[in-house]
Amino acid sequence: MFSHRAFILQPYCYSGSLGSMTAFSIRVPFFLTVALAATLCSTRAHAQGPVEFKDADLALGAQLIAQHKCEACHIGKVGGNGSAIYRPKGRINTAGFLRGMVEQCNTELNLTLFPEEVTSIAAVLNRDHYKFK
Repeated sequence: MFSHRAFILQPYCYSGSLGSMTAFSIRVPFFLTVALAATLCSTRAHAQGPVEFKDADLALGAQLIAQHKCEACHIGKVGGNGSAIYRPKGRINTAGFLRGMVEQCNTELNLTLFPEEVTSIAAVLNRDHYKFK
């Protein structure tokens, strides 16, 4: 036979009389709590890219990369088409560190980018080169 396991929630209800609160119980079947937990967990699993880039404007990032001639600078640093600067062995291994490297370029080159612009550039680099999840 199946066990009818349930969680008992005890929210409080305002009774209206001079701020008194009364507790009441709700029995929630176990399978519903498991289904709710699975739904909440799967929502994060389907998010696009890392949480650091959740609200990034990819079109703005691409525009800023072109406007500030990032590729030309990278070609000057590493030669070739400049793509060797992306994913150097062991250096950039998280989305947060990638964003930090873009912030470093912003500071060194005095680009005066706003934080959301730095995030947008890093999100484009992640999409095109790094593929952090």
